[in-house]
Amino acid sequence: MDASRTSPLTHDELNALVDGQLTPGQRAAAMAQVADDPLAGETLTAWQDQREALRGLHQKLLDDPIPETLLAAVQRSTRERQTLDPWWRWGGMAAGVLLAFAVGWTAHGQFGNRGSYAAGQAARASQAFARQATLAHAAFAPEVRHPVEVGAAQQEHLVQWLSKRLGKPLKVPLLSSQGYELVGGRLLPGDGGARAQFMFQNAAGVRVTLYLGALDGSPVAGKPVDAETAFRYSNDGPVPAFYWMDQGFGYAMSGPVAREELMRLAELVYQQL
Repeated sequence: MDASRTSPLTHDELNALVDGQLTPGQRAAAMAQVADDPLAGETLTAWQDQREALRGLHQKLLDDPIPETLLAAVQRSTRERQTLDPWWRWGGMAAGVLLAFAVGWTAHGQFGNRGSYAAGQAARASQAFARQATLAHAAFAPEVRHPVEVGAAQQEHLVQWLSKRLGKPLKVPLLSSQGYELVGGRLLPGDGGARAQFMFQNAAGVRVTLYLGALDGSPVAGKPVDAETAFRYSNDGPVPAFYWMDQGFGYAMSGPVAREELMRLAELVYQQL
C-alpha cells in the first residue's frame, strides 16, 4: 500500500485493516489515510464495532469446554485410524474436531438456549416491524394530493375495511388532545400479512402515522403483558418511532417530532386500543 497515494481506501482495504490482514507497514499507511478521511474513519469504527458485537454474540459458547463424550469420540476415531495412510489419518482427526465443534454448538446454542433464540427472533421481528413503519411514513406523509387511500370523512368505511383485511377489529384512536386530527388511512403489505396505516396531522401541518398489523415472531399468548407491551424507541429509519406488541399484534407510532411528544402519542394510542 502506497503511503503517498491520495485516493480513498477501498472497502477491501478497510476490511483487511479490520481483520488484521495487513503488514505493520501497510497498517501504518492505512491508518494515516484514515486519519485524513473522516468518512473512512466512520466506516472503520462502525465495522470494528460490528466485529466486536459479532464476537461477543456467542462468546460464552466459544469459551465453553468441548463435552468429554465428544472428546472421547475424537480420540477413538484417532486410534482407529493409526494404521491408515497418514493423509487419511490427519483428515479424519480434522473432521472429528469439526464435528465435535458443530455438535457442541448445536447442543449448547440451539437446544440449551432455545428461549434466548426465540427471544432474539421476536426482537428482530419487532425491530423490522418498526423500520417498515417508518419507511411507510416516509413514503406517504409527504404526499399532498394522495396521502391516504380513504379519507377521514369515510372513517366508518375505513375502519370496517381495514378490520376485515387485518382480521382484527380496529378503531381509530383520538389524538385531538395532543392537537392531531385524522387525515385517513390505507392498506399496506407486510411480512406477516396485511398492515394498516392511520395518518394524523396537527395545525402546523406535521403528520404522524400509526402502523399496525400481525407480527411474525411476536411473543406467544400467556407471556407476561408487561414484557410484551413494553414501549421501545427506534431511530433506525427515516423518522423516529415508538413501537410495542400486544397479543401478537404490532403497533408503531412514527413521525418527525420530539421523542417526548411521540411518547405521549404512543401512550394515548395504547390506552385507547
